[in-house]
Amino acid sequence: MIKTIQKHVTSEEIINYFKNKDIDENWSFKEYKRKETSKLTHGYHRYPAKFIPQLVEKLFDEYVSGEDVKVNDPFMGSGTTIVSAISRGYYVSGTDINKIAYLITKVKSTPINPDYLKKKLSEFFIEISDLNVYNKVTLFDHEDITPLIPQNHIERIDYWFHNDIKLILGKLLRIIMNENDNNIRDFLIVAFSNILKNCSIWLQNSTKPTRDFNKIPSDPIKSIIRQLKKMQVNNSIFYNLCPVEIKNNIKKYLNIKVGEAEKQPVESSTIDLIVTSSPYVTSYEYADLHQLSTIWLDLVDDLKEYKSKFIGSSYKNSNLEELKSHIAIKIVEEMQLISKKFANEIEAFFIDMQEVIKESYRILKSGGRACYVIGNTKLKGVSILNAEVFTEIMSSESFEIERIIKREIPSKILPQTRDLKTGRFAKSISSDNLAYPTEYIIVGKKGEE
Repeated sequence: MIKTIQKHVTSEEIINYFKNKDIDENWSFKEYKRKETSKLTHGYHRYPAKFIPQLVEKLFDEYVSGEDVKVNDPFMGSGTTIVSAISRGYYVSGTDINKIAYLITKVKSTPINPDYLKKKLSEFFIEISDLNVYNKVTLFDHEDITPLIPQNHIERIDYWFHNDIKLILGKLLRIIMNENDNNIRDFLIVAFSNILKNCSIWLQNSTKPTRDFNKIPSDPIKSIIRQLKKMQVNNSIFYNLCPVEIKNNIKKYLNIKVGEAEKQPVESSTIDLIVTSSPYVTSYEYADLHQLSTIWLDLVDDLKEYKSKFIGSSYKNSNLEELKSHIAIKIVEEMQLISKKFANEIEAFFIDMQEVIKESYRILKSGGRACYVIGNTKLKGVSILNAEVFTEIMSSESFEIERIIKREIPSKILPQTRDLKTGRFAKSISSDNLAYPTEYIIVGKKGEE
């Protein structure tokens, strides 16, 4: 493999390299339809900005082979890397600070015997059948079912849900939580989580927490039955694809945690390949995006404190480390002239990413590779050169930058436009800048120690 960027390369040389980088059409995956990119269990739950499994699988094909392959993802998100690895019989590890992301990943990567799942879902459908009269008096005849509505978050629940919908959801959740089998209960919880937006007055096509008082919420019972039947079909496909040893002992192969990306749950020099897509600085507030699930599942006590742990969040404060990237320092300095708030957020993001990249180097075997998928954008007119900064940081952490791939993003679930004045994502008709038309895959190799 030709080395694209040598060690000790200057920041100017890195910037010029990226300016002259051509798009590689082999990595755009334009031919795949949404159904194909949501194959297996990848379509269990909506999730913003997730990369497609075809990208992960292609990286697997190019960089790992043989038995006992160990794959890691420090930013699991909805579990694309984890699920793809499990389906091939790899050992997988990873983290996400987002508790609902962890739950989604766990469920998506845990194959359940189709016959057993069919039996359990049939029992569940019978149990909720008496609730299946939407907006009618008979809906509440089951007085023995006490709605499970987290009182810690009752104000937020009332903010997003009509009272009749809230009571139905509460009864559904009570029935779900009474399930004794942990895997089945989590399977039901993920389905419940995925229907919450449709059943709320959250503006349907918005990733921002915006209420739509004209919205007619979906019927929770019909929604969860439809969702579970879809998941049941996908689980069968996934189960039949997974190797026997995975189905017989998933705990041996699946090592995922709720936690910070800077602290992976594996020993040093044990990982063959890291495939991840980090958050984008000041782009998504993931804690806000998933707040419906967070409040209903009572995952946190203090939402503000919870938000402060998310890398890329405006709530995140930087630690005492200093930036090692000259490119990042220049970006922060340029933003300081426009917005000190954004400058501090950008600095905190890049400092956090330094720690994550350092951790990636620690856990990789000699000859192992870290593949970071990241794009560039503009914020208040300032070019945020994420890919160039990541490359410079990886080089400073002793990675050999083996390959950089530039790809188009034909159908990523991500707002493609950003308002230059505010720096916020906006509808295409009202925005003036394409946010993420392309992105990069930075492949760093750990040399012999």
